[in-house]
Amino acid sequence: MLSIIIPTWNNLPYLKLCVQSIQQHTKVPYEIILHINDGSDGTLTWAKETKILHSYTPENRGICVGVNMAASLATMRYIVYMNDDMYCCPGWDEVIAEEIRSIPHDLFMLSGTLVEPTASGNACVRVADFGRDVNSFREADLLSALPSLQKPDWNGASWPPCIMPHSLWDLVGGFSIEFSPGMASDDDLSRKLWACGCRYFKGLGKCLVYHFQAKSTGRIKKNDGRKMFLYKWGMNMSVFNKHYLRRGTPFEGPLQEPDAGIIRTDKLKTWLKMKFRY
Repeated sequence: MLSIIIPTWNNLPYLKLCVQSIQQHTKVPYEIILHINDGSDGTLTWAKETKILHSYTPENRGICVGVNMAASLATMRYIVYMNDDMYCCPGWDEVIAEEIRSIPHDLFMLSGTLVEPTASGNACVRVADFGRDVNSFREADLLSALPSLQKPDWNGASWPPCIMPHSLWDLVGGFSIEFSPGMASDDDLSRKLWACGCRYFKGLGKCLVYHFQAKSTGRIKKNDGRKMFLYKWGMNMSVFNKHYLRRGTPFEGPLQEPDAGIIRTDKLKTWLKMKFRY
């Protein structure tokens, strides 16, 4: 049912925990596919020894290229994109499977709900500290607290772990590699789905995944994702997330087109921004 795509860049202790959590807590049929960037920390050797399916580049090619390469090996009906510093909690897959069975079409994107140790102002996550790295991870405490960490379903699915039909992934061409190494690539993917008629962007409040926030972005030269999104789509990324995806608001069904007045105002702001700021 699920092709679970995990890009990784010399982050082996987190990757091992991520894979272990999937193996222990996933009941529906699945396959794990890694994309290994570099892998000189032992990741490539470990993947070969454990016979985990993977794609590989000898240097870091970023999220967009890596996930697309791994997804080209996928054989299941649904694509799941997940980061290597995530821990899947029990029942995460069953919530996804139940939701998929309730949707009568293949135009949807789902996201799990992240539990993170530090607050970032993200209305879509739960903040609870069960360890900020692998060594300090309090797994038993996390598992005991799961019922209290659930939240209502929310609008604006974009971030990993995200799930969509394989057919829809192929339709939009996966991640846009011009956004490499990956800043704003999630938002761009959601905007491509919107352009194809997708209006079902649901965050699942009972699908819980712990996120260590061990970001790799500090090690790379970032692309200016906001500027690229603005020029590609002719709108501000913040407007898309707030007024189209309505990110973080309670889920009440498929999304609707935003108010025409908001669109007109954004078009004016976009023109001014493109003319005078960039």
